[in-house]
Amino acid sequence: MHNTAIRSRSTEKTTSTNLKITQSETTRIDKVDLDNPGFGAVFTDHMFSVDYQDGSWNTPEILPYGPFEVEPAMCALHYGQAIFEGMKAFYNQDGSIKVFRPDAHHRRMNKSCRRLCIPETEFDVFMDGLKTLIKIDKDWVPKKHGNALYIRPFIFASDNYLSVKVSDSYKFFVITSPVGSYYKEGINPVSLITSDKYVRSVKGGVGTVKTPGNYAASLLPAKRAKQKGFTQVLWLDAFEKKYIEEVGTMNIFFLIDDVLITPPLEGSILGGVTRQSVIQLAKSWGVKVNERKISIDEVFEKANNGQLREAFGTGTAAVISPVGKIQHKWETITINNNELGPFAKKLYDAITGIQNGKKDDEFGWMHTVVEAS
Repeated sequence: MHNTAIRSRSTEKTTSTNLKITQSETTRIDKVDLDNPGFGAVFTDHMFSVDYQDGSWNTPEILPYGPFEVEPAMCALHYGQAIFEGMKAFYNQDGSIKVFRPDAHHRRMNKSCRRLCIPETEFDVFMDGLKTLIKIDKDWVPKKHGNALYIRPFIFASDNYLSVKVSDSYKFFVITSPVGSYYKEGINPVSLITSDKYVRSVKGGVGTVKTPGNYAASLLPAKRAKQKGFTQVLWLDAFEKKYIEEVGTMNIFFLIDDVLITPPLEGSILGGVTRQSVIQLAKSWGVKVNERKISIDEVFEKANNGQLREAFGTGTAAVISPVGKIQHKWETITINNNELGPFAKKLYDAITGIQNGKKDDEFGWMHTVVEAS
């Protein structure tokens, strides 16, 4: 049940696609600095919502953003049957608003649904809701280069019980938030440390999907890394503790000589949409890309003999995050003099240029959600 007591007065209507709209008559946007919004701390005036009951998704709604009621016995709180996604919308120079690769994000969301026994969603319903939501809250989309409207779809089981089983009911929401840089370093290099005790995921687990438990398990190692003065953890494989898998909540790339190397998707690594975009861009530039296992020992060896030119993480939140230092056990390497490398910068400029309309979208990645006025 949605709590409407704390919300402003609203107007209600239904679109031709049966998307019910309850629109707020007031806004909180005047209290937000869209040039410096932070990351994920403030939220727009509305949200998308739809419930799954009796074997099907009900009529979707756009509602004023606000709290909703759940029972203490709601199974998602106890057993973690939940998934989420993250994507971004961008204000373009021509006045339109476009979303970066929502089709790829939706496919990954449905993959997560299948792994967690959650009913899948239809792309057309998802996009119709997303377009309507962003159109209503279009003034929240930052115009400053590098900022964006972060989009967070999430689904969770909503049955109320204390036995371990698949839920029969679910809630699907989409909330949005104006954001700036994810890391305080921005596009400047981050520092990483490996963990000899903790791992992110294992083959056969849920490391390939976006479920909250993956991130909860990463909090303690990340906290300890920050206490030691590092930005994030460089995750190694669970069995041999030697092969690199991810960095923090991002995929990882190494430019060794003239070859771009990234760990393969073999059952424990999340297939990032930005990762996929980097591979596609690099290949279009004639750069050789190898998706293969790479050990931490190989990275240190290539760094020490001068072959490791750059390293960087990729993800929706940060886009490209260059790596300046890595510590493993008692040894530390510095990459590209702890500076942003030319290849990482080229990728960042290319992706953000496509996102804000400064560069041609030759791959068809951008989906218009609000036409230019």
